[in-house]
Amino acid sequence: MIMALPICLSIAAVLFALGLYGVISQTNLVMIMMGVELMLAAAMLNLVAFWRLLHPHTYTLQMFVLVVMTVMALEAAVGFALATQRFRSRGSVEVEEAADLKEEGV
Repeated sequence: MIMALPICLSIAAVLFALGLYGVISQTNLVMIMMGVELMLAAAMLNLVAFWRLLHPHTYTLQMFVLVVMTVMALEAAVGFALATQRFRSRGSVEVEEAADLKEEGV
């Protein structure tokens, strides 16, 4: 069963709003990255919904979505690696405490 376009767009809007709230309200780097991932997932859901509406018999978008999901996974892996390194060296991954990165070059 194919969901209707308004349902997909509503779900994507909720996901995007949750991600935006996570980015704006959190100070922890990991939580901010999770919010960004939610926002990217919402954008991909919108893309798939509109593609399915405009071109229902073509499947070329599936490869594009897989590539974007791979890039999202790589971005998350690099971000978590940086957060882990930051936690090991400084003991915290709070964004406010990262202002000293400019001064020390770490």
